[in-house]
Amino acid sequence: MARTRVPDPAPHGDPGLQPERTTLAWGRTMLALVTVSAIFMRWLPRHGLPILLLFAVSASAAAAIYFTQRRRYRARVHGVANESIEADTSAILWTAFAGVFLGLLGIGVVLAN
Repeated sequence: MARTRVPDPAPHGDPGLQPERTTLAWGRTMLALVTVSAIFMRWLPRHGLPILLLFAVSASAAAAIYFTQRRRYRARVHGVANESIEADTSAILWTAFAGVFLGLLGIGVVLAN
């Protein structure tokens, strides 16, 4: 079965505008989460299997950002074209939740050992 390729969004006329900056910011967030995942794996010998939960949460958050990036970019491009951009509140809240959850889990794992 052949997969149809999703076309790239239509250009909005100014490549330095908000959609590109937002995409870069989400990319940096994703890179930070991948880096944190690698650091958690380094902690595995010292803190044991609970670290795998930290790894799973941070890797899942990074994957979620990666797989929703195109949708977010397309929405921002259409927003620029229509002169009506709204923040992706759900993505922001889920990312904040993942950060707080990772912090609490990390504190719990370190204090438990």
